[in-house]
Formats: sequence, C-alpha cells, structure tokens
Amino acid sequence: MRFEINKDKLLYHLLIAQKALSNKTPNPALQGIKIDVEDNHVIITTSNSDISIKILLEDGSLDIEETGSVLIPGKYFIEIIRKLDGQTVSLSHASDNMLKIEADHSDITLNMLELDDYPDLKFNEKKEFVKVNVRTLKTIIRQTAFATSTIENRPILTGVHFTIDGKDLSGVATDSYRLSQKTINLEESYDAMKVVIPGRSLEELMKILENNQDDVELHFDQNRVLFKYNNVLFLSRLLEGNYPETSKLIPQEFPVQIKFNKEQLITAIERASLLSSRDGQNAIVKLNVRQDDVIEISSNSPEIGRVLEEVYPVDEIKGSPLKIAFSSKYILEALRVFNSSEVTVKFTGEIRPFIITGEYDDDMLQLILPVKTD
Repeated sequence: MRFEINKDKLLYHLLIAQKALSNKTPNPALQGIKIDVEDNHVIITTSNSDISIKILLEDGSLDIEETGSVLIPGKYFIEIIRKLDGQTVSLSHASDNMLKIEADHSDITLNMLELDDYPDLKFNEKKEFVKVNVRTLKTIIRQTAFATSTIENRPILTGVHFTIDGKDLSGVATDSYRLSQKTINLEESYDAMKVVIPGRSLEELMKILENNQDDVELHFDQNRVLFKYNNVLFLSRLLEGNYPETSKLIPQEFPVQIKFNKEQLITAIERASLLSSRDGQNAIVKLNVRQDDVIEISSNSPEIGRVLEEVYPVDEIKGSPLKIAFSSKYILEALRVFNSSEVTVKFTGEIRPFIITGEYDDDMLQLILPVKTD
C-alpha cells in the first residue's frame, strides 16, 4: 500500500472518522483506523460498536501507487497528521507491520494493529430509504436529543423515538422529567415506521452534518440505521424495546398562558438559579404570577441569600395567579432550542406539567414537570 494526498484533506476526513473511534474497548482493534486503498479511491473506517463510520475519499490530490489495507492506531495517527508540515503526506506500508509517514522534512514510522482482528462491518444500503434535508434533520435532532436520559436503568429513554407516518417525521425524547417533541414535513410520503435511535449517536451525527441544502438518506435495517451523507456512511445501532406512549402525557387544556420574550426569561432564570438552595444542575427556581400581572422568578438559599427577578409578559396574561417551581436546567435547555424570539408558557396547575411553544417553531413543544417544594 502506498499513496499520497493533500494533508489537510486527509486530516479533515480523519477528524470525521474520529467520531466513531473507540478509546475504551476490550477489542484493541477498535482503537484503530482502517484504511483500504483501492484503484482510484481510499476508504476510511472506524467503529466503537455503537456507531461506525465509513468514508469514501476521492480527491484530485490523491495519487495511488499501490493498493492494500492497513489498520493504524487512531489516536497517534491523527495527532501525527495534524502536526505535520507541508501540503502533501505520503503513506506506505513498510516492512514488519509498520506504516511509513513522510511529509516535508518528516519521516515517521508507526506500529500498526493486526488487520485480521478488525470486525467485518456491513454498511448495507437499502433500495428503499427515507430522504431528509440536512438542515431539517439537524433541527429535529437539536430540538429533541438533549432531553434523552443519561441514566442507563431505562435504556429505551436514552434514545429519540422517531416515527414516520406518510409525510410526517416526528421525534420525541424524554427522561421522565421533561419531554421534547418535534414534527417535520417530508417532501415524499413513506410507509409507517417506528424506531429509537440512541441520543449519543445522534449527537455525534450532528457534528458531521453541515449547514447546506444536501439530503441525508436514512436506510433502516432490523436493528440498525444507516445515514448516508455525501461521501460519509454513518451506522448506528437501534435501541430495542417499547417506547412509552408519550402522547398521553401532553395536557390539552391550559388555564394559565403567558407569553415571554425568550431572552429576558432566560436571563432572569439564569440569575435566579445562582442562589438556589440546590447547586449546579439541580438548581430549582420559583415562578409566581402576581395579581398585577408581573411575573416573579426567585430562588432562596438560607446560607447565601435570595434572588428576586421581575419579568413583564409580552401580552396580557391569560388566567389567574399561579405559583410553581421547576428545574432551571430543564427549562433553560428547553428555551435555548427555540428559534422564536417569543415563547408561550402554558400551565395546567401548580403541580402538573407545563409546556412551552414558540410562534416560529412549528410543530414543536417542550414539556417540563414541576418540582414540589416546601
């Protein structure tokens, strides 16, 4: 195996492949980057069991002298390529299972891993697949995946529940304390389908997807989903089990509705959470709707002090006075995924879930459970 390529072009694709590189694994081979050099292109493959990435690298700077396959220690290889001088790097299979790396004034040899130990990964593309605009897919991931559970005692809640019904693609995520739901409209109609994709897989996919008008192909298998984006194949396992029926959790009647300027509400909650009696991500703040239609957002810590913020609603408040407490982390994360400058918070009661909607965030809602306080 021997080829030359533009260093920056190689590094760009290695950093994409790095998203699926395993650091802690019982199989040392998964710490490696597999490179297959064929007649007119190079294939880069990585996997950590949960996700796998395959990249077809074709470039005008690519000069292949000899084909072959190698398995290279990923961490060291990427750092070496990152720090090389010069515009062109040459890679060749030297004797004794060594990789020779040459660039400008550098001549480096790197011990390779045993190629036979690498798993046989199948990136099977289907004849029938779902096509989604890349920006649309990024939106539904950004507005749902953050609400997945990070606790493994209910594995199904660590994923986003995707359902397809005709032209509607919906994503729902919940950790049982909050819920995020987003529906988008597809250009074509598809057969009904339900799958649960791990939130961590979607977060890594987000780092690869760019902001352009390209399409992403979703190829579904029995227990896997393959995302095809330009020259990148991104393979993720699916979660097994029945996702809870979340539609029953969403209230339909809202006695109290308040429209806020989103940024003003975020700022007030951030300041109030600083002196909460619970630290960090567990900070609890209280919201009080006064008789004069002014909103108080407060927190209190006997050891430190008290914060009281006054927030004025954008429109007249619908409903009667209300007092409610909630996690500042949950509501801040929910507010930040809205594109709308104004959001409406709809309450059903002091100890019942409330939802947040935005005028320019079609078919999205955020649901949060309140916290009981003394």
